[in-house]
Amino acid sequence: MTVANSISLRGRSVLITGGSRGLGSEMAQALVEAGADVMISGRRHSSALSNTYNKLKKIAKGLEGKPKVYQCVADLTDNHACETLVLNAIKSFGKLDVLINNAGLGMRQVSEKFNIEPTRFWDTEPEDWCSIMDTNVNGAFFTTRIAAKHMVNRGCGKIINISTSTQTMVRQGYAPYGPSKAALEATSRIWAQDLQNTGVTVNVYLPGGASDTDFIPGGVNRRGADGNLLPASIMRRGAVWLSSALSDGVTGGRFIARAWDNTAASPVAPAGARSKSCEAPVIM
Repeated sequence: MTVANSISLRGRSVLITGGSRGLGSEMAQALVEAGADVMISGRRHSSALSNTYNKLKKIAKGLEGKPKVYQCVADLTDNHACETLVLNAIKSFGKLDVLINNAGLGMRQVSEKFNIEPTRFWDTEPEDWCSIMDTNVNGAFFTTRIAAKHMVNRGCGKIINISTSTQTMVRQGYAPYGPSKAALEATSRIWAQDLQNTGVTVNVYLPGGASDTDFIPGGVNRRGADGNLLPASIMRRGAVWLSSALSDGVTGGRFIARAWDNTAASPVAPAGARSKSCEAPVIM
């Protein structure tokens, strides 16, 4: 067993929204490899959702304990659909230990050229603006409000919200995607405070740069703002650590996958990946 997969999640149940491809698919595979029972959700029935589900089943079949894997379709802009999704996960597993809010829409919803030709906010269609905000912010709220009640009643649980770099949050041409992630991070800090002393933790996790996923347009201009793309697999190790008992009591944190020390043992590997805590705002 390598350092990357030395953590056991056997018996732990995880729901990952947006698990059909990209970062979500990579995290789901890593979690099942670590022994976790995993449910992935997608916006619609798709070959990507089926392919990832089949990969997870194949991984689980080869493991001792045979982790359970499920797939589910849910529109995260629909409060009732989100409630059904979370309750379905709880029913399927018997409990829910970890919720990873990964589902999101990026700037391709606005323009296929966003990474080379910044879109002015007034040129953004209201429907696209609302769609991104509804999915990236409201969707996370809709799922977490149901999951948190269940976790608080059990006295334990972990909520992991997938975000983006602070530069992207305020980068020209990246509205509404950037602001949606800024809102999610602010919300995460508040949730962590609301859940103090309940046994439920809330942390933010992000790649640390543009990732090689469907969020980036194809072709010769397929690149991030810095000209590079991180592999989606960069999210694997941190997702396992944040879902494990090693992160018990860690809350209100912001962890960057790019800064993870993959040569270190699991208990100390995240040390350099945690962003410095922001000071409390001063009331003027």
